[in-house]
Amino acid sequence: MTDRFAPAAKILQDYGKDSAKLIPILQKVQDTYGFLPEDIMRYIANELEISPARVFGVATFFAHFSTTPKGKHIIKVCNGTACHVKGSASAINIVREKLKLKDGQDTSADGMFTLECVSCLGACGLAPVMVMDDTVHGQITPAKVAQIIDEVAKQEAANAK
Repeated sequence: MTDRFAPAAKILQDYGKDSAKLIPILQKVQDTYGFLPEDIMRYIANELEISPARVFGVATFFAHFSTTPKGKHIIKVCNGTACHVKGSASAINIVREKLKLKDGQDTSADGMFTLECVSCLGACGLAPVMVMDDTVHGQITPAKVAQIIDEVAKQEAANAK
């Protein structure tokens, strides 16, 4: 076993290699690796003596699991009916512009930010709404979105020094 698999092995040990605990195992693995890498999911399937299809099925069924790397900061912009009517598309466009995201890309090249367009954030009265790192920002405008991203980027740059 390589060092790459050591954290997953420890998680499996902590859960007694019990396949009934697959969801919490995957949650812990995602917390550890930042996402669910394919090789780690295959390793989990092998260790739990279940099919890789079962592990991949669970990982892709639940929206809170990710099989691709995510940025350090997750930006969720609501594109539900209330937010869409109030202009969420322009907020999404400014996020994509600020992060220099190409079509089909949702994570910035530096791995700092990930954009997720979601159906509803449950804050329709604040439409349009954006959530960054669990902080709700209501009645967003393109300027407000740009300011929030700039502030976080500036803070990250200061922390890197």
